[in-house]
Amino acid sequence: MALVPFQRRTPDPVPAGRPRRSRAVFGALALAALVCVGLLPATPATAAPSIEEIEAQLDKQWEQLEPTIEQFNKVRSQLRSNQKKSADLAEKIEPLALQAELSMNKMSRLASRYYKTGPGSDLNALLVTGSASTLTDQLALLDRLARDEQEQIAAVVAARDKYDAEKRKLDDLIEQQRKQDAELAAKKKQIDAEMKRLEQLRLTAAGYTGSGAAQRIGPCPATYIGGPAGVAVRTACAQIGKPYVWGATGPSSFDCSGLTQYAWGKAGVSLTHFTGAQWNQGSTVSRANARPGDLVFFYSDLHHVGLYVGNGIMVHAPRSGTPVQMQQIDAMPIAGFKRVG
Repeated sequence: MALVPFQRRTPDPVPAGRPRRSRAVFGALALAALVCVGLLPATPATAAPSIEEIEAQLDKQWEQLEPTIEQFNKVRSQLRSNQKKSADLAEKIEPLALQAELSMNKMSRLASRYYKTGPGSDLNALLVTGSASTLTDQLALLDRLARDEQEQIAAVVAARDKYDAEKRKLDDLIEQQRKQDAELAAKKKQIDAEMKRLEQLRLTAAGYTGSGAAQRIGPCPATYIGGPAGVAVRTACAQIGKPYVWGATGPSSFDCSGLTQYAWGKAGVSLTHFTGAQWNQGSTVSRANARPGDLVFFYSDLHHVGLYVGNGIMVHAPRSGTPVQMQQIDAMPIAGFKRVG
């Protein structure tokens, strides 16, 4: 059998425009890519905040937000007070306006009658009486009566105008406070949304549902006291565990000044639902002389208040998501103590 000479096979031509690459090159590139992927560090997952971090964030957020809450309480309190004053002025104005109207109608009738009868009536009176002095006396009397009537009308109108002016000022102020109230109510929604977000983070952190502090840290009140202060303290202690709701004054939920107002209200003492007003409603006492029932205020702007129950402990409504509880007063910067009742 004849041997066929060996022929080298010519590679298929590469289509125009496509570069020629060997399998070895592709293999090297793939291997390099795998190696690089293996060597690149994995992107670390963002660590979820711890319970302590969330608590700290809540506390910091609340320290900034609580002044807005107390401003809301202040405007609400002033608005209610001014609305009552306006209503009282309206009650005073109504009879004065009626009296002025009746008096002016009476004067109008007198003037109309004189206009219709004219000066001839005076002459008729002279002919009937036959005495000029009698007519003069009658005319003087009529003139005096007219002046007295005019003075009475002027006094009534002056009083009415005075109350009207006061009411207009009050109504302008009420309108401004209504606008403030609406603005603060809008901020309240933002605050509630932010606190709800932070509360959800706290709940997500390992199923955490507490506030990080025991609601009771000892007997409440810590030391006994009788009288109205004792009633206020026992009332505050009975609210432990109830939720914080800003603007709330009980009985099912409270904010800080709402709790102190409620507690002292049960003792027969009326406090305004605003920390700044409560500060001015009490007399100053030193820390050394503080006793259960005294109000203890915090921060330089007085935006938080609690009810002192003795032994350096208070009952207070801390913030959203944290119920009414006992706490050491040194947990926050103390502004001072006030005694009411």
